[in-house]
Amino acid sequence: MAASTRSAALKVDWAQVTTSLGLRGQTAAALQAFKQRNETARRRLAALQEQPTTVDFARYKATLKNRAIVDEVERRLREFKPATYDVQRQLKAIDAFETEALRNAEEAKQKVDLEIKDLQATLTNIIEARPFEDCTVDDIRAAEPSIDEKTELFLSKGRWDVPGYKEKFGDLSLL
Repeated sequence: MAASTRSAALKVDWAQVTTSLGLRGQTAAALQAFKQRNETARRRLAALQEQPTTVDFARYKATLKNRAIVDEVERRLREFKPATYDVQRQLKAIDAFETEALRNAEEAKQKVDLEIKDLQATLTNIIEARPFEDCTVDDIRAAEPSIDEKTELFLSKGRWDVPGYKEKFGDLSLL
């Protein structure tokens, strides 16, 4: 597991993962944080592997006057047992993160697909729309029924001018 996992982890193209899945927001930030932790751990491991692992106690005993200290350090080193950690908790956390990231990515994909569908419908409407010059008053009334309602309201109140029309288009009266 270790050799194949290490080689697979080194081959991950993080930028491609983010762009190909279209990750944004919290999911992208969490993936970026995971990537940084991965790189930090990999650098620390490489630095530790480069350090020498053996101690020449004979040289220290010959150099130092107080050999009892060297004996004590040597004894403690022999007795030292590195702490073992249960990595199952971390693996479960990674699995949970992965599950959450996939769920978020799927939700984002569904939202984007719906938005693309709506935009495609809008684009089709724009492409198939008749030019404004070819539209009749009846076509415009059918497209926006509230125009008739507003016109009736203005006429019932004896108002013949549309508010703001003269300011926007100027006075087009023949007088």
